[in-house]
Amino acid sequence: MSQLNIGDKAPEFRLPADNGQEISTTGLKGRMSILYFYPKDNTPGCTAQACGFRDKLDDFNQLKANIVGISKDSIKKHENFKAKHGLNFPLASDENSDVCERYGVWKEKSMYGKTFMGIERTTFLLDEEGHIVQIWRKVKVKDHIDELHSALKQHTKSKPAE
Repeated sequence: MSQLNIGDKAPEFRLPADNGQEISTTGLKGRMSILYFYPKDNTPGCTAQACGFRDKLDDFNQLKANIVGISKDSIKKHENFKAKHGLNFPLASDENSDVCERYGVWKEKSMYGKTFMGIERTTFLLDEEGHIVQIWRKVKVKDHIDELHSALKQHTKSKPAE
């Protein structure tokens, strides 16, 4: 899969999410959307990132933006993760990594001299029509939520009033 770029139409997907929901690109249209791909529930970086989104959800809601977390964890793991940390936005399960591959975040990684396939922490900001407005690859959790919020605010400011 070639790498996605700003201006591209986000690849279509339909994934199961916690609480029996289903998340799809079609269902996200009409609002700005933040799709953030993360490696694993209940790990330090992923927990910090999810809690950052949780704590700023009202700010993102004021800018009329959806937030969706996507990882390979099962729905059950997502539900436990959400309950443990009081997360207030949907988490989608991509257990077969099909969507991760289409978004180009399923990568070879290495840790302690071993290589393995895993999700590269990446965030996509989509406009109301499902086009990619901005991409953050190899995300460092610290300050990312604030940076994302600023970018979203900038994007909504630059749009003509309806």
